[in-house]
Amino acid sequence: MSQVELKMPKMGESVAEATIIKWLKNEGDVIEADEPLMEIATDKVDSDVPSTTGGTLAKQLFKEGDVVQVGAVVAMIETEGGAVEPAPAPTQETVAEVAAAKAAAPQPAPAAAGDTVVVAARSNGKFFSPLVRNIAAQENVTSVELEAISGTGAEGRVTKRDILGYIKERGTGGAPAAPAAAPAPASSPAPAPMGAVSGETEIIEMDRMRRLIADHMVMSKRTSPHVTSFVEADVTNVALWRSRMKGMFEKREGEKLTFTPIFIEAIVKAIKDFPLINVSVDGDRIIVKKDINIGMATALPSGNLIVPVIRNADRMNLLGLTKTVNDLANRARQNKLKPDEIQGGTYTITNVGTFGNVMGTPIINQPQAAIMATGAIRKKPAVIETPMGDAIAIRQMMFLSHSYDHRIIDGALGGSFVKKVADYLADFDVNRNI
Repeated sequence: MSQVELKMPKMGESVAEATIIKWLKNEGDVIEADEPLMEIATDKVDSDVPSTTGGTLAKQLFKEGDVVQVGAVVAMIETEGGAVEPAPAPTQETVAEVAAAKAAAPQPAPAAAGDTVVVAARSNGKFFSPLVRNIAAQENVTSVELEAISGTGAEGRVTKRDILGYIKERGTGGAPAAPAAAPAPASSPAPAPMGAVSGETEIIEMDRMRRLIADHMVMSKRTSPHVTSFVEADVTNVALWRSRMKGMFEKREGEKLTFTPIFIEAIVKAIKDFPLINVSVDGDRIIVKKDINIGMATALPSGNLIVPVIRNADRMNLLGLTKTVNDLANRARQNKLKPDEIQGGTYTITNVGTFGNVMGTPIINQPQAAIMATGAIRKKPAVIETPMGDAIAIRQMMFLSHSYDHRIIDGALGGSFVKKVADYLADFDVNRNI
């Protein structure tokens, strides 16, 4: 018999750690190669970690709720074969050393005499993740202050939400002063009373993803002054073409032909016409993105939202966009996206028409500068120009809602862009092939 180490896999360039949500196998269980062994969560996405080999789960080296560094050994799997010296279980000191190595960048100056903002990975029995320690360093939160924060994570761990809340309260003078030398007492202060309510109520705790979404939305509104421009687009040609092609396409490709790739194609064309839409802000600098990576907001069965990214969408034809859209949407709903597949977007589209809404005012997906919502397609009477003069006809119409960062995108640019998208949709070639 031999033992094989199972390590926490690399999940993207910016992902350095993950939280073990649930072990799917117990010690002593038989497991096959590529069979899911545990569920993990990062600040980007939830996913399963498969076993790299078949055998028996000999040892779980971390518990549910533990934060584990990428590359750390998380389990030992016993397999048939020659004896191999098993690696020892990582100690708290080892995990701390790995985390400290990641956070080895120069730190800001001390916040107060005799105390520095360099926070150990574990202090007085509390574990602080690299993300929390980096935020503490950037915001000059001392180690004593950090220890005094009442954590809401597993086993009282201080989360990103906890430290950001503390920093916000400290900035308004609402946070309690940190003790001079000793950490806060074991007893935590009572939570603030909830506002008065009437009648029967139900309190639902936000799950991890909903908390991340909430934080991201609040941060976006705080960062960017939002302006929204609206255009009503005539998509009669698009609707007629799709109606004629969808049966053939599904029979040939085994997939559905939706409106989303057509909308994305029009957005990509308009971005090429107005490249200053495809930007982000860095202080007083405007970063113009040469890659066109389109994020598409996708509703999950849980009611949450995730935004997979179509990279280099300008290099794909309509067939390629359709295949990619379907693949990402399906894997998003099955919780099988990789962290890299929800990063690097430069512009986002959200289809509020799926839920019967005619328009919306979407919130910008930071650090992008703009986002477009596509409304429901409805048949309406409209005035059209003909060789014989104006006439009223039944047309398929939809609203496009374009929200943009008014720091760098003015109404002329933002309005011209959404109008160009509408023009491309109106001029869609009903005779094209896919």
